[in-house]
Amino acid sequence: MVSSPETSAKRGELRFVFRGETVEIDGFKPRETLLDWLRVQARATGTKEGCGEGDCGACTVVLAKARDGRIEHRPVNACILLLGQCDGAEIITVEDLSSAGVLHPVQSAMVATHGSQCGFCTPGIVMSLFAQYHEAARPVTRNDICDQLAGNLCRCTGYRPILDAALQVCAGPAEDAFAASAPARMAKLEALNTGDDLFVGTSEMFFAAPGSAASLAALSAKYPDALILSGATDVGLWITKGFQDPGKIIWTGRAVGFDTIDHKDGSLILGAGVTHQDALPHLAAIHPDLGEIMRRFGSTQVRASGTVGGSIANGSPIGDLAPCLIALGATVELRLKDSVRSLPLENYFIAYRKQDRAPGELVSSLTIPDLGEDHAFRAYKVSKRFDEDISAVLGAFRFTLSGRKVTAARIAYGGMAGTPARAAKTEAACAAIDLDDPSTWSAAIAAMGQDYAPLSDLRASSAYRQTVARNLLRKALIEVAGADQGSTRLRPGGLVHAAE
Repeated sequence: MVSSPETSAKRGELRFVFRGETVEIDGFKPRETLLDWLRVQARATGTKEGCGEGDCGACTVVLAKARDGRIEHRPVNACILLLGQCDGAEIITVEDLSSAGVLHPVQSAMVATHGSQCGFCTPGIVMSLFAQYHEAARPVTRNDICDQLAGNLCRCTGYRPILDAALQVCAGPAEDAFAASAPARMAKLEALNTGDDLFVGTSEMFFAAPGSAASLAALSAKYPDALILSGATDVGLWITKGFQDPGKIIWTGRAVGFDTIDHKDGSLILGAGVTHQDALPHLAAIHPDLGEIMRRFGSTQVRASGTVGGSIANGSPIGDLAPCLIALGATVELRLKDSVRSLPLENYFIAYRKQDRAPGELVSSLTIPDLGEDHAFRAYKVSKRFDEDISAVLGAFRFTLSGRKVTAARIAYGGMAGTPARAAKTEAACAAIDLDDPSTWSAAIAAMGQDYAPLSDLRASSAYRQTVARNLLRKALIEVAGADQGSTRLRPGGLVHAAE
């Protein structure tokens, strides 16, 4: 197919590297997933389909991209990643790891430690560890490996031998055929990243990936009915589970200037295209609790694909990021063609799945103020499963202090309403709090019932959510008052996480 004459696109074929060769595809369904292409077209059936929703990790493959003068390897869930999102990348599957009949070091370690039994989940686990083998700073700890494998579920072998394999293989530097051929691989990848606009299809059905933020804004305004795709960590489920067939897709992932990270005038500015993985250290620098929330944000695969802008634009009432940013006083920037406007993040959310965003308008960036010297911040996520789970309740708190008195508060919750929302009455009641007198906390804790009327669903009942919300506020006050966090913060295995 050729590029639609109605667009400014310069290229009408998808291009990526697969098994050392550059692949060009000029016709595919916009909704086609990478997993379907691998298994049906490429016959790379070592990559398995498990849950079909990016949860089990059996479909994990690695996308390698040229970035900052090096090749970056990131694991992704092929079941929900769309084929078009591979443009400009190298796709690496489990079949590609062995060289000249010799197993890759990750595979050899899995064999030596008996890390595989039925084998269905093994390809995804191997690919996650392959990414860690190339990307992780040494020394790699057991906790590092647990975080890396949070998105890979095994139901028969058990994780101990898998962890042993990872510790064994990551003890030294990455020395494999991929490292040895890095210069040639880099040359192929750089040749693909020409900065042009991709448009495959017609004006009625297409997959587009503009090469710049300006082109992205122009195309989004031209096709206001198109689906704006970011990481596909939720949109992928609309396709695989909801059986939706979006005919027009505009992917933000190639738009240069859409994923910038900047610090200016006492604020962190995140472009909407910044991935959760890239945002994590910058948010953690604002406060360790943000780092812990982001560490538990989905899985490594989800954080590698999902973006901060996608999370906000999606408008989920149970998104982990929005309530934290609302509590911090963040603003969101929206762009329609060349027109830009900003508003407080809490005002962006209007009702369930409804946001203050016009057709064709993009979430373009988020501005997050740094904490002041008189601020105390806490954020907590409560979920049934510690890792890779949807929040039942997430509470975020920013208190303004004058000595031992709370003079103001910004409090936001996720999971308590149809949108992430502030607790206005609770905030007002916090202004009377003396940290040294717990009896002054009661009014604020009781006011929570006036701010929210949570629903009951499979994750939690309304009564449970109300109780947890109150208890999280109490916990935040206990910690800010000076309690030893060794008694309030526990990770699995008894490892203490200290927020400060």
